[in-house]
Amino acid sequence: MGAWIAAFSCGVIILYSSLLAPPQALWLALAGIALGLSVRLRCRHRYVAEDWPILACFLVGLAWAALHAQWRLWDQLSPGLEGSRLKVTGYLCDAPSPGAWGSVRFSLCLTGELDAGLPRRLRLSWYGDKATLDLPTPMTAEVILKRPHGAVNPGGFRYETWLFRKGYGATGTVRSVVPADDTPCGLVCRYHRWRQQLVAASGDALAGMNHRGLARSLLLGYRGELGQQHWDVLNATGTIHLVAISGLHLGLVAGLTALVLRWLGARLPSRSGSASRLRYLLWGLTVVVALGYGMLAGFTVPTRRALVMVVIGGWLLLRGKLTNAWQGWLVALGLVLAADPLSPLDQGFWLSFAAVAVLVLVFSRRQGAVRPLRALVLAQLAVFAGLWPVLSLLDQAASPVGLIANLLAIPWLSLVVMPTLLLGGGILLVGPGSVEPWVGLAFDLVLAPLWWLLSLLATVQVSGGRQPFLIALAIAVVLLTVLWWPDRRLRAAAAAMLSAGLLAGFSGLQPANHRQDTPRIWVWDVGQGLSVLVHHRHETLLYDTGPESASGYNAVTEVLVPSLERVGVERLDTLVLSHGDRDHAGGLGHLFRHYSPARVISGEPGRVLADAGLPFSVAPCRGQPPLEIGDVRVRFWQAAPEQARDSNDRSCVVVIDHGGEQVILPGDISRPVERAFLEARHPTREGRVRGLTVFAPHHGSNTSSGKAWVSGLAPDRVIFTAGYRHRYGHPHPDVVQRYHEAGAELFNTATTGALRLDLAEGDIRITPWRDRAPFWIRPAEALDPMRSE
Repeated sequence: MGAWIAAFSCGVIILYSSLLAPPQALWLALAGIALGLSVRLRCRHRYVAEDWPILACFLVGLAWAALHAQWRLWDQLSPGLEGSRLKVTGYLCDAPSPGAWGSVRFSLCLTGELDAGLPRRLRLSWYGDKATLDLPTPMTAEVILKRPHGAVNPGGFRYETWLFRKGYGATGTVRSVVPADDTPCGLVCRYHRWRQQLVAASGDALAGMNHRGLARSLLLGYRGELGQQHWDVLNATGTIHLVAISGLHLGLVAGLTALVLRWLGARLPSRSGSASRLRYLLWGLTVVVALGYGMLAGFTVPTRRALVMVVIGGWLLLRGKLTNAWQGWLVALGLVLAADPLSPLDQGFWLSFAAVAVLVLVFSRRQGAVRPLRALVLAQLAVFAGLWPVLSLLDQAASPVGLIANLLAIPWLSLVVMPTLLLGGGILLVGPGSVEPWVGLAFDLVLAPLWWLLSLLATVQVSGGRQPFLIALAIAVVLLTVLWWPDRRLRAAAAAMLSAGLLAGFSGLQPANHRQDTPRIWVWDVGQGLSVLVHHRHETLLYDTGPESASGYNAVTEVLVPSLERVGVERLDTLVLSHGDRDHAGGLGHLFRHYSPARVISGEPGRVLADAGLPFSVAPCRGQPPLEIGDVRVRFWQAAPEQARDSNDRSCVVVIDHGGEQVILPGDISRPVERAFLEARHPTREGRVRGLTVFAPHHGSNTSSGKAWVSGLAPDRVIFTAGYRHRYGHPHPDVVQRYHEAGAELFNTATTGALRLDLAEGDIRITPWRDRAPFWIRPAEALDPMRSE
């Protein structure tokens, strides 16, 4: 049976390896099942009878996953409905939460007969003075929708994957909302309405708390009140899992429930033969309480996954078959994948099952009870070591600060915080309103030490947690071997083997850049902004850092750092900031925490220094001598002060030359400065240019890319760096048409994702990164000259 479950699980997981894609995978699996069944019926060989069920389970898993994935792909907004005002009716799928710029974000599940091309689930944002968290459900809303879309880069978070995983077929903005009183509200609708009321009531009851956001997150799984400061601390200490209702929380609830029920059961009159029935009753009641808490917390994907593990773990304890822990782990894996075949898209899926596997491995050889403190230390060491290679594959870091934070925070959370929150939550549900201030005070008393500790540890700067996968795997194997087989001689040998690796990993020493033999330019997909990397041999130049917004988003942490690490860049030699606008020079503080460029150049050095507030010198662009990045020549130009009317016109223009190919990065210059550049760029001074690639000034705004610029340059290729269906409307249709008529090949990072430009001798090859994305992300789309995104 275990082999069958493993085969089914592998069939589900392999669909997300990018080797297969629906619907081809579905037809392949069905054809394989039919062919295998035919062979099985006709053949009497023993090996066929033994191996056929395993193959069949693998194909069933593949077909099951492909079918669900295809349903998700079908349930997406039709392109023809993008940008149109639509009226939709549905109910809230989760509790609304505050967003950036005073917005309200919520999920809307549509009901009734849907118009063709409308998906069942929407992710919406409501801006303006009328936006409120007190939303009616069911409701009728007037919305403007667009297809699921997000940045696609070699590294970093992929919003489009998150939308696909959560089942959102479209995103959009709300224009108006009215109650839909005549629309039936079914069981699921009533559940979400009840939870929305519960979340709102908890906010009112705990209004005077200092740590209300943390309390509601831990108690109800509502994270809408956590700000950017919370996420920065939780990220830095590796404790985000503490505020996601998952295995830890459900395990605590189940454990506390079992202890209370066992204490009550021991005081019941003893009857012959009733002990076994009492154990089964205790297990059943514990599962019911855990299920109830999961429903209270929103019954999210991590909660459902944790509930399956709690049920199976409790069953193993009930049956006294802890030696079959691996079988229980495998059964839980199969059940989770059968109930939710899209689980492999969750990082939490891999981390939770890997963590449980590591714990089973380490504690399986230890006989008898382990002291609580020793068990906690062993568990944290094992999880830290075992998850290191998994985190490496997921582009995350395993920091020793996280190990310390979890060692200290988990006991406090388990023994003090969660019991207090659960008891206080029960009192709030049944008690009078006069107890609310006292409950809030108790919550603050237990949460304040936890947050103080995490905030303190978040200030500790320890780098080097992210290691190449093979190094992380080797270290994890050695550490787990020591924990699994506690022998003094083995420990001494392991300490000697790991000392060099740990010293290199946590001392902050940075390895050299990956050697790039062919000159390469990366145009990062940062939305409405710009960031470009030039890389040849071991030398690098970064032009602009992308946008930073008041919502807390910045392209440096979300795109640049993970993408630079993925392409082998550990050091930046030169940083060029075209000018000081936030869509070009955002997130500088975050960048300098990871890199220390040898030189910084900008068209607005004073403004950059004032805005960043960092102790580094900035050289002016005007008069800057050319640089050599490997064999790539980089030249700088800036308009005279009397020509630069505003910040955009003070942009530092960079010209890149290699092997007859030229690339121009003009920043945000407008048409008058474009003409000044053309005058300075006299053909007799440029040498022979066989191919020209131009970045459209100001993201394709109609204030730039004038006729003189387009006809004077006559570029072979034009790259727009704009947000997908951004409110500014870049690139402007007239600008797109102008370049198109000039015979240029058009690219837009909004529809291509990141672009990789390889500069060979006399040739340039451009690779849109969306073409390399998995099947659930839309492939690169050509820019239509008649329609701007």
